[in-house]
Amino acid sequence: MPKSGKKLSASLEDYLETIHHIVEEKQVARAKEIAARLEVSRSSVTEAFRSLSQKGLINYAPYEVITLTPAGTKAARDVIQRHQALRDFFLRVLATDEKLAEEGACLIEHTAPRQIIDRLGQLMRYIDECPPGGSDWIENFKNYCKTGKTPQ
Repeated sequence: MPKSGKKLSASLEDYLETIHHIVEEKQVARAKEIAARLEVSRSSVTEAFRSLSQKGLINYAPYEVITLTPAGTKAARDVIQRHQALRDFFLRVLATDEKLAEEGACLIEHTAPRQIIDRLGQLMRYIDECPPGGSDWIENFKNYCKTGKTPQ
């Protein structure tokens, strides 16, 4: 949670998520790379950095590399977890294609109540661990989506 205690905007959550992924790959992130990944202007990146820095989520100084603070890492991991839970649900249960699952997860991760996303995660774990039915009913649902027919 940011210093201000207020929920982050979807845009700032996207910045945190992107910074986290770049830092995982390269240990530090640069404004130019973040702008390219998010397809935004460098001035937009600078504005977001100032906001994230004020909220205690990134270490930022102009023309320097960007790193996440411990609070920033926690917030970024939360966004990533929500994204992955939604994407997994869309792919595995709703049988959507990967591009649509990714787009849907990006949109919904910022707006769906936390309890709903947590429940989707529970459902996915239950499906993986539940021997009677388990992934069989997911495969049957995928076939139903394709054919409109239930299994015999």
